[in-house]
Amino acid sequence: MKRIILVLLIFFTFSCWAQRATISEKEILELMDNTAKKLLETSKANSASIGIVKDGKTYTRHYGEIDKEKGNQAKNNTVFEVASITKLFTGLLMAQAVVEHKIKTDDDIRKYITGSYPNLEYHGYPIKIKDLVSFRTGFNKDLPDNSEFRKNPSDSSYIGFKKMDETYSREKFFSDLKTIQLDTLPGTKFKYSNGSLQLAAHILENVYHKSYEALLKENIIAKLNMKSTQLFVDKNTAIANGYNGNNKLMPNLSDNLWGAAGYLKSTLDDMTKFIAFELDIKNKLVVESQRNLLNSDTDWNGYFWDNIQVDDNGRNCWKHGGAFGTQNMLLIYPERSLGISIIVNISSEKTANALGAAVVNLSQVLLSKNNSKKEIYGYKIVNKNVVFSYEHDKSLNSDLVKSVSIAGSFDNWNPNDNNYQMIRKNKNTFELSLPKKQFENNKIKMFKFVINKTGWIEAPKNALNIEKGPDQNLLLVIE
Repeated sequence: MKRIILVLLIFFTFSCWAQRATISEKEILELMDNTAKKLLETSKANSASIGIVKDGKTYTRHYGEIDKEKGNQAKNNTVFEVASITKLFTGLLMAQAVVEHKIKTDDDIRKYITGSYPNLEYHGYPIKIKDLVSFRTGFNKDLPDNSEFRKNPSDSSYIGFKKMDETYSREKFFSDLKTIQLDTLPGTKFKYSNGSLQLAAHILENVYHKSYEALLKENIIAKLNMKSTQLFVDKNTAIANGYNGNNKLMPNLSDNLWGAAGYLKSTLDDMTKFIAFELDIKNKLVVESQRNLLNSDTDWNGYFWDNIQVDDNGRNCWKHGGAFGTQNMLLIYPERSLGISIIVNISSEKTANALGAAVVNLSQVLLSKNNSKKEIYGYKIVNKNVVFSYEHDKSLNSDLVKSVSIAGSFDNWNPNDNNYQMIRKNKNTFELSLPKKQFENNKIKMFKFVINKTGWIEAPKNALNIEKGPDQNLLLVIE
């Protein structure tokens, strides 16, 4: 009987977006508790700290203990290594230089580097500022070059990394910079690089004639009232202990250069202040730092973000930070006024995935829509055709949506398949009409909509045609 009803609904109903759901403070705190419980189990961390900024309100919770069996639970003012979250601060300073017309994104980076570097170009094409901050310099190696330690990682690899960072000087940095060769055209190939951040710090110092640390303090830390955030901590500051996957106490990171890639220390309280700043979509500096600098049709990096995508909740920006004994994950949805930061005091091969799953779980619930009218979502049958339709929320910036595609069991879940690229009917609406005969009769197909070929859209909770599996795919039934 349920199958008959479902088929009838497919012929006579078609869904539109549900309204945004409201969630109480009590429900948010319970959600944080449940997420933390699962995260501590999957990550094997001793401690987890969760911060959420939603619609201008901040929620923070701490779980477990910093040191096993010590009962020393983290607090809002507990200082952690935030590692590569530091890159976002460097990115903001670079964005500020652009907004203040100190530099231009199309400038050759050598314009701001002390010394001569004829090697920093590829067949006459120089590295531009926008390539540098997008992790697309074309550098053939990182600075310092730690590739040997990464080839065969082990529990003791951190010793080699730490020793290298402790002895690597600015003089050695510039010497090695002269040996860099570009292996591709700048702006085309993503390659994560700590050296790019250190070079950005040097550029900032030449542009502003101030130290990188002073620029951080004056332009971000002081302005956001992040009183516990420091680049070089004083001797009285206690940094929370961190552990590896075998519960072995790990040392703190070292940096003998500028510290621009991952040397900041901060607290959950300060991280939520930083999130609130990154959610200000009217701030020119924030907008610039999250901009699609290379005009990509898929995802992009803004200024040193790991990844920025667009889905049915608009732009979402991701950043992961990993030290020897701590990791954190930061996610913001600026157009939905939602930001999340989770810090755990463990660092192993499985930690990042556990953190990512926790952040996704939180965001999905906090961004969910009301389960009002139950209906079929995503398509309707019109004569001999299946008409797929997607409508982007009109409250979001539709200019960020370059394309919408359909990926499913019928095309091997390939969002790049040219046969399933939807046609833009107006600013917010996309449609694609396909013959019913293209799909086998009496078969249930699964599919999802994908924005810009990377932003996989979750099915709305009020949709009747959702599979029961963990992926919550949409179902297509042709009779």
